Amino acid sequence: MSDALDHFRRTPILWLIVFVPIAIVGEHIWPNAHTLLFLLSVAAIVPLAALLSQATEAVASRTGDTVGALLNATLGNLTELVIALMALAAGQYLLVKASIAGAIVTNTLFMLGGSFLLGGLKFHLQEFNRVNARFLSSLLFMATIAVLVPSLIGAADGQPQAAFTQQLSAGLSVVLIIAYGLWMLFSLKTHSELFASAASEHGGDEPHWPLSVGIVVLLVVTVLVALVSEVFVSSVQVAAEELGMTPAFVGFVVVALVGAAAEMATAFSAARKDRLDLSVGIALGSAVQIALFVAPLLVLLSYVLGPQPMDLQFWPGAIVMMLVSTMAATLLSNGGRSAWYMGVLALTVYVIFGMTLFLLPPQVQP
Repeated sequence: MSDALDHFRRTPILWLIVFVPIAIVGEHIWPNAHTLLFLLSVAAIVPLAALLSQATEAVASRTGDTVGALLNATLGNLTELVIALMALAAGQYLLVKASIAGAIVTNTLFMLGGSFLLGGLKFHLQEFNRVNARFLSSLLFMATIAVLVPSLIGAADGQPQAAFTQQLSAGLSVVLIIAYGLWMLFSLKTHSELFASAASEHGGDEPHWPLSVGIVVLLVVTVLVALVSEVFVSSVQVAAEELGMTPAFVGFVVVALVGAAAEMATAFSAARKDRLDLSVGIALGSAVQIALFVAPLLVLLSYVLGPQPMDLQFWPGAIVMMLVSTMAATLLSNGGRSAWYMGVLALTVYVIFGMTLFLLPPQVQP
């Protein structure tokens, strides 16, 4: 207990943990103060992300970077999944699709670019397993193609056949989930030797929490993230209007950044410790998990939770951004080495996308 209190004193960002109960209770006290609740929920997610980062590192230090990255991506995507499920039940399919596309682009450009930049500012050159990066980039490309097909068919037909598009989306969702399951078998079981870390770890003298403590913190923080996410979802739409943000920008940028806060904290911290394999695994692995598991799962769950089935038909701007981000991730990770300016390149592309959505949002139908 004394070590935990000392850790809180030495980590000022964790002091923001006081906003967690305030945000949860505030939803019942100030139900109509949407902007205030939105800001409180964002402030509450920050310390939870830091705790999740440190707990995941404690577990990853004993399980290896591949399993650690998968664990962090899975728990980190819980926020996106909770947000998407609530929007799905409300029939806000535009927000759901924008958050899916935004999460993929944010992970492949902002998180990967930020890791390259922060790690490169401390280390002249960093190495990572390019085999893992190539496989993850290939999976992202495959998932983007699965999204592109129903979107192209819908755009080509003069009178889109909604029933056919929904059936095709449901079939593609099953295919993507099967492909993701086989990827887990391939990377963690049959060919796990291909995904070993490429570089030695620096900063190993920093003590990690015991494994039992790390697991308990992971479970508790995951529950708190889900609770705070509910507050975030219930307030984000009205707060966005009051703050002058469009629905496309909210889903593509705001929801994606807040939802990926936990993963970003871990990825950036790992890059600063020269554990770039963990950073790349989290950034690209999280995008792959969203594209191959979360998005297809939401399509299938829409038959039960939504007012009507959701399809995989995205607006053209989202498809272009996902394709560009996938190609950028492939080019940047192809060599297995990184420097700080590679991070600048990825972040510049992300800023271009964000500025475009903020100033000229795409015209889409919900």
